[in-house]
This record gives sequence, C-alpha cells and structure tokens, in this order.
Amino acid sequence: MKIAVRAAMIVALLATLIAHPLPAGASKDAPGTSKHTIPMGDWNRPYLLHLPPQREAGAPLPLIVALHGGLNDSEYVREQSGLDATADRHGYAVAYPDGLLGTWNAGACCWFARWTGVNDVAFLDKLIDTLVRQGVADPRRVFVTGFSNGGGMAYRYACERSDRIAGIAVVSGALAIGCTPRRPVSVLAFHGTWDPSVPYTGGGNMDADVHFPFIPVQVVMEFWRWVDKLPALSWPVPDGPDDCVGTGPGPVVVGLCTRQRGGHEWPDYASELMARFFADRPSLPKT
Repeated sequence: MKIAVRAAMIVALLATLIAHPLPAGASKDAPGTSKHTIPMGDWNRPYLLHLPPQREAGAPLPLIVALHGGLNDSEYVREQSGLDATADRHGYAVAYPDGLLGTWNAGACCWFARWTGVNDVAFLDKLIDTLVRQGVADPRRVFVTGFSNGGGMAYRYACERSDRIAGIAVVSGALAIGCTPRRPVSVLAFHGTWDPSVPYTGGGNMDADVHFPFIPVQVVMEFWRWVDKLPALSWPVPDGPDDCVGTGPGPVVVGLCTRQRGGHEWPDYASELMARFFADRPSLPKT
C-alpha cells in the first residue's frame, strides 16, 4: 500500500473515532462492567472497567490492566480471557482499554498505532493515574496483562514503567522494543509451540512492513531472567500445570508456560494462574 493512501485511510478512520467517542458509563463505584473514556488530546480513548461485587465503595483494589490483541477490542479480550469471573473470585479491578483502531504501539508492532506514532505508554499512565485518583486502584498493586499485540504492549510498559507495576503476564505476545527496566519485573508468559503469529522459535517479520524477526520465546525469558538477576527457569510454577516452569521462590519471579502444539490462544487456565501469580507478588514500595 502506498504511503499516501495509507495516511489518508488512517486520517479518515481517526476522524470517525473522534466524531463518535464511546459514551461515559456508570459510576466507577458500581460493581460489574461499565464503559468510560479518558481524554487524550483531541480525542477520547475508551475503556471498560470491571469491579467485583464484594468491593466496598471507595476501597482501592489491586488493578489488572488487560490489553486486547491486534485488530480486536476491549470486549473481545474480556470474553476471551474470562478475567471478570477471575477478578470476582480474587478481588481485583480490571480495566480493559482500547487501542487505536484495534492496535497498540508496542515498538516494532503494530499497524495503525505504530504508523501514527500514538503514545500508548502515556495512555496507560493516564488510565492508571485516573483509577488511582478515583479510589478504584491501589497504586502499589497494579498489574498488566495482554494478548498478542497487547502482550507486546505489556512488555513495553514493563520496560518503560517498571517502577509503576508489580508484575505482568503476557499471552502469545512478543517483546518488540529495546528494553531497559529501572527495576526487576516479575513476568509470567504463556505460549504455544505451534503459534503461527508469534513463532515459539522466532523468525518471520514482526509487522507487515517491519522486516525484523520475532525473538525466540526462550530467549525473551532468558532476557527477563538475566535482567532480574534470577536463576534458571527450572522450578515448577505454583498452582500451574506441568508445562509451567519458573525461577523459583522469591519476590521477583519469571515463569513460562509452554503448551505443546498450542496455537495463538489464551489458555483456559491462564487467567486463574496469573491472578494467583499477581497475588503472590509484593506491593511496590511506598512513595
């Protein structure tokens, strides 16, 4: 596709999005799922917020920010992951933001968000700050998860905002940016060995016009183990199936769950396991 045509298409789609922002939803103290928006410059960015029924009004909760895959949306990952039910069992708030035209700027991926240079790190900053200010989220207990392109965005946020999160969980996502976290980050990753979109052994191209190969999953996990100064991934992940191995007991943990012959998918056990993984992580230091 020629650059001029691509730019015209993006401008037209942006104009539609700006002209028809999603409406604001119910009070953020109400249990259940509601729609909201956050102003970012000239346009409103939508997100869904889910609160468990047992939450006391005004009591901050640990927050999971769940990022959808490429060309999906917040409602899709909400249904795909089943995180609402998991959050209700474990007492989390869950925010499901929407990327630009279904994509996140995770670095070398993906599409519309990368082409326009949208600052999704700033968007997530503002989303978290808003929920903290409103008394929804505990600033010391913020976690990020994501699928595919959303998983890559979770990696990017951990790389650039490690001092703001207590851990991340990535499902079928790729590290697509240079990474220099300020502090150790706990990471739990889920991958299938037959994933055609994010190849387990690496290779291919990270985006349609980015001729840079995916990094093998094992290398990505070795990077996080190395940057966190942790031992080899040789311990069972607590409560995980046999295909989950981690770096062992401690406040900071790197773990990998590999599904043999698994594809580009959210495993049925992933949400429950990540909720327990997050619960075991220490809170961030007080500021």
